Amino acid sequence: MRLIKIALVVAGLCAATAFASPTAPRNGAEYTTLKTPQPVQAQGKKVEVIEFFMYHCPACYALEADMVAWVKKQGDNISFRRIHLPLTGENDPEAHLFLTLEAMKLEEQLHAKVLQTWHVERKRLKSDADNIDWAVKNGIDKDKFTATYNSFSVMTRLKNAGRVAATYEVNSTPTIIVDGRYLTTPSQVDAANPGTPRAQLNAATLQVLDALVAQARAGKK
Repeated sequence: MRLIKIALVVAGLCAATAFASPTAPRNGAEYTTLKTPQPVQAQGKKVEVIEFFMYHCPACYALEADMVAWVKKQGDNISFRRIHLPLTGENDPEAHLFLTLEAMKLEEQLHAKVLQTWHVERKRLKSDADNIDWAVKNGIDKDKFTATYNSFSVMTRLKNAGRVAATYEVNSTPTIIVDGRYLTTPSQVDAANPGTPRAQLNAATLQVLDALVAQARAGKK
């Protein structure tokens, strides 16, 4: 009888695992709902998608190509933006570079180049001097860059970056927020779907995003 009970428990666990699917994500498993929903910048029926990332993060770099392709495929369904998690606090040089490029409206244009510097060329941008040198080498006017880099608006946003991340309950990267309400990460998707091959994890994460975007859009009707 004891063996029968154990077999039934094991069968139940296997069945639960079998029904787990990124195409039908579960709250508390593949994603979580923020305790306090955050206001969104997206207009109309567009769904806001925010990727919290860090330039040096290997998992962010691994996700990047698939994420870019996914965003392009979404078209007008979503409004996508990035936020750099300030790993070392108010003076984090990576977040400082990101905010400066964003303020200069160069972030989208140069995002891939920063990632290439870190992950292909293996050059670490770990200081203000590193950032300024990188900017000049990539064709940005030094005076304009340093003026923006040291501007009140950029310094204020850098100082508040940690608070912004905490508001979205983000403490690791990459973390994706959908519609100011839903949070998911590749590690959550992996944990909820054990046995997912590493090569398929990005695709599984994007399937979760598909479902969350659809869920958010349904709520806007």
